[in-house]
Amino acid sequence: MTCRTLSFLVFSIIWLSGCTLAPEYVRPEAPVPEAWSVDTQGTADEASRVSELNWSQFYTEKRLQQTIAIAIENNRDLRVASLNVERARAYYRIQRAELLPTIGTTGKAYKERVPADLSSTGSRMTTEEYRAELGASNWEIDFFGRIRSLSQSALEEFFATQQARLSAKILLVSETAKAYLTLAADRENLELARETLTSQQEARDLIRLRYEVGVAPELDLRQVQTQVDAARVTVARLTEVVARDVNALNMLVGTSVPTELLPQSLSDLTPVHKLSPSTSSAVLLNHPDILQAENLLKAANANIGAARAALFPRISLTTSVGTASSELSGLFESGSGAWMFSPHIALPIFDPRAWVALRVTRVEREIAVAQYERAIQAAFREVADTLARRNIIVDQMDAQKSLVASTEVSYRISRARYKKGIDIYLNVLDVQRSLHAAQQGLITIRLADLVNQVRLYAVLGGGSE
Repeated sequence: MTCRTLSFLVFSIIWLSGCTLAPEYVRPEAPVPEAWSVDTQGTADEASRVSELNWSQFYTEKRLQQTIAIAIENNRDLRVASLNVERARAYYRIQRAELLPTIGTTGKAYKERVPADLSSTGSRMTTEEYRAELGASNWEIDFFGRIRSLSQSALEEFFATQQARLSAKILLVSETAKAYLTLAADRENLELARETLTSQQEARDLIRLRYEVGVAPELDLRQVQTQVDAARVTVARLTEVVARDVNALNMLVGTSVPTELLPQSLSDLTPVHKLSPSTSSAVLLNHPDILQAENLLKAANANIGAARAALFPRISLTTSVGTASSELSGLFESGSGAWMFSPHIALPIFDPRAWVALRVTRVEREIAVAQYERAIQAAFREVADTLARRNIIVDQMDAQKSLVASTEVSYRISRARYKKGIDIYLNVLDVQRSLHAAQQGLITIRLADLVNQVRLYAVLGGGSE
């Protein structure tokens, strides 16, 4: 074999190995409207920057930033997702390595005694053989791209696993923020309940004195004592709720959150950066969940190429070069060189399983298309629901603040009227209950507003880095 022939053979193998039978990938059209059905105020550039906005930039509260950082470091679910990425990378490298021959060296010694009646010379004899070889065994030459298609599929699955990790991180960051804000709201509710209990106890002591001197009826004393007992029950219930919130936060973080990082009140926090999403739904295509679905679609597309290639001849090569001798001492002497070149071709003539496998890969691609489109629809709905909720919360917040202010005035007037003997204490209790409920409602709406912003940041793909 001349050098020119060998060079041509190597070039042909490399050129043909670069071909695949996978169909050209075309991204499916997004099965959602081009814009949200709610009013938005941002621009397309602002929306595209949401996914690029680091979570430490979005969450502006320093203690919350530290809590999220601890969660990213210690959360077991995120750790599993990261290990899945490493495993997928290893699988891809294994599949990619099949494109290259496996080079190995062997040494062999053989010695046999042949009796006279089996010997070609008519007398007994001893045969010996010693070999030392370097070569490749059963190296498949990827003429039709079967291995390259499988390698591409493994690569896309690796990319999908990376996107799954980013999705897990986004979920972890947002859930940690929600748990942190919920704890802050419940602690504020607990403090409000304690203040109400203190106020009720002071009112009870005052009415007891008025009752003892005959100014207030016994009914007023019983009514205020009922409110004191109810406030004590509320304090005990909210104390348990706060303890559960702390446990939930610790579970997400993966370890006990230092006490100095825990929030005391929701009103004292300014935890998030205001977002202004655009009207275009195209920004969803960069969301990790959708990118993961698209990577799996590309993997299914590559599998079609592998199934097609299985219908064509499969060529493998076994070759070696080394030295051989009938004596161990002559193994590396001049003239003991040996080589072997053994190509092998397998041509499928009738294999119904291969055609069925091709049909399966095509169906799997259609399934992947449907799952990709469903991921887009799910993401679109999440964003649309969050934006719709956001617009309503603004009106609710204004109305609730006005309600709290009006109820506070009514409470002050009612107490003044009772002290002057103009009104009965039952009216004071009614107004006080209304004030407490309005204050609780304001805390709830503030929490809903912040959670809505956290959710919007997450569903737009923010927090992955």
